[in-house]
Amino acid sequence: MAQHSADQANWLRATLREGFDRLQRGDKAGAANCCRQVLERKPDLAEGHFLVGMIALNADDSRTAIQGFGSVTKLQPDHSGAWAQLARLFMRRGQVNRAEDALVKAVAHADDNPMVQDTIATVYTLLGNAEAASRWQEKALARQPKNIGFLINRANNQMFMGDFKGARSHLEAAIALNPHHANTHWLISSLEKVVDRKHIDEMTAILADKNLKDQELAYLSYALGKELEDLKDWPNAFEAFARGAAARRRTMQYDETAEVAFFKMLSDTYTREWLQTRAPGNESNAPIFIVGQPRTGTTLIERIISSHSAVHSAGELRQFEGACRRLLGATGDGSTEAVFRSAADLDPKQLGNAYMTLTQPMQGQQERFVDKLPMNFRLVPLILAALPNAKIIHVRRSPMDACFASFKQLFADAYPHSYEQTEMARHHARYYELMQNWRERFGERFAEVDYEKVAADPEPHARSLINFLDLPWEDQCLNFYQQEGAVTTASVVQVREAAHTRSVGRWRRYEAQLEPMRTSLQSLNIPLEH
Repeated sequence: MAQHSADQANWLRATLREGFDRLQRGDKAGAANCCRQVLERKPDLAEGHFLVGMIALNADDSRTAIQGFGSVTKLQPDHSGAWAQLARLFMRRGQVNRAEDALVKAVAHADDNPMVQDTIATVYTLLGNAEAASRWQEKALARQPKNIGFLINRANNQMFMGDFKGARSHLEAAIALNPHHANTHWLISSLEKVVDRKHIDEMTAILADKNLKDQELAYLSYALGKELEDLKDWPNAFEAFARGAAARRRTMQYDETAEVAFFKMLSDTYTREWLQTRAPGNESNAPIFIVGQPRTGTTLIERIISSHSAVHSAGELRQFEGACRRLLGATGDGSTEAVFRSAADLDPKQLGNAYMTLTQPMQGQQERFVDKLPMNFRLVPLILAALPNAKIIHVRRSPMDACFASFKQLFADAYPHSYEQTEMARHHARYYELMQNWRERFGERFAEVDYEKVAADPEPHARSLINFLDLPWEDQCLNFYQQEGAVTTASVVQVREAAHTRSVGRWRRYEAQLEPMRTSLQSLNIPLEH
C-alpha cells in the first residue's frame, strides 16, 4: 500500500513536470493531456489546478484561468503563485479591488520563488506603482540574474521611470545572454536616437534567418524602421515598418465587422435625448479624461496637465469599462457592443460611484487625477452621464499623421486595426465620424485641442487647458518634460523632451508608400490634414 502511494506520488510529480515542460515548449495540447491525467487521478491536487490556470492563461482564456487559480487558493490558501496570477488577471479585467486583495495575499505568502516575485512586480506595474514593482523585480533578478524575461521587465520599469542608463545596462545583459533576442533589440532601439548603422547591421543579420517567428520578425522590423528613420533613410525605414506590420497583423485577430456594428450602436444609442433623460451622476470633479487616438499627442497633453501641483497622472486606466461590466454582472461578460448597449440603462450615479471606487488606488494624493486611456473616446456620453463634473479633453491630430503614427508603432496587445493601411484608415474614419457626432450632441461639455498647434506653440494652449480645468496657472506646466515619475505609454522616451514639431507632416516623406491609406481616407471623405 505504501509502495503504491509512493509510486502514485512519483507519477503525479513526473506527469505534472512534463505538463509544465510541454507548456513552456508551446505544446498546449500535450500540456492539457498531462493536466487531465493528473486531475483524473487526484482531483484535489493544487498544482494540477495551477497547471489548468497556466494553460488557460497561455490561451488567453481569462475566465478558465481565474477558475483554475481560484481552485488552487481554495485547496492551498497560502499558494502565493496562484494569488499573484489572480491579481494580474483581475487587473487586466479592470477589477482593481479584487486585484489588490489577491496581491495582499500573494505578498503575504511570497517566498523566494522568482517567478512569483516577477508576477507581483507586474501587478504593481499595472497598479501604477513603479517603485514597488522595481523592488520585486530586483528580488527576482537576485535569484535569477540571467533570466532574460526578468531583465526585460526591469529595463521596461527603468524606462518608465526615466532611468535610461539603467535600462540600457539590463538590456545589454539580456543581449549578452541571447544576441538574437528580438524583444530586447526592439527596446534598445527606443532608448535614444542612433547616429550610426552598428545596431542596424546587427539586426539586419538576424533578420536574414528564415525561421523567425512572426512576433520576432515584428520586433526586429519595427526596431530597424525606427533606427533607419533616425538616419533619415526613409525608403528602407518604410520597408521595415511594412514588414513588421504585416508580421504583427498575422498574429492578431481583428473583427472589423464587429467594430462597425459597435460604432453604429454607440451613435444610435447615445443621443442628446438619452443624456437629457439620465438621472444625476456622481458629482466628483476629480477625474480628467484625455481621449483620442493613440500616438496623437495624448501623452503630451497629459504631461502638461499633470505637471500642475493639483493633478496626479493615473495612467491609462481601463476602470470605466470595468465599472460598466461590474454593474452589469453576468451580462458584463459579453461582447463589447452588448456591454455598452446594456450600459445605456445603468444608473449614472452607481456607474460614477463604481468608477471612483475602482480607480481609488490610482488617484494619488492630489485633488484631481488624469485617466489617459485614448479609447475612452467611444464612451464620452456615458462619462458625461456618470461623472457630469469630470473634465474631458479630446486630442486631435491630422488624420494621415495619426494613421501613419499608429501604423509604425508596435503596440503590446491593443489596436489590432493599426497594422494594415486600409484597416487603419477605415478605423480612423469611424473614430472621426463618432467624434463628430459627439461634438454635435455634447460639444459644449468637453474641450478639444489640436496636437500640431500645441507642439508649435505650447504656452497659449497649456494656459487654455489649465483654465478649462478651473485651476490656477503654474509655470511648471510648460516644463512638463522635466517632470519625474513613471510614464507607461509608447511615448516613454519622447515625453522626456520639450514639445517639438518634427513629427508634423511626417507622413509626406512616405507619400507614395502610403497611397492605400490616403486613398481609403479620401474615399471615406476624411480630410488628410486639419
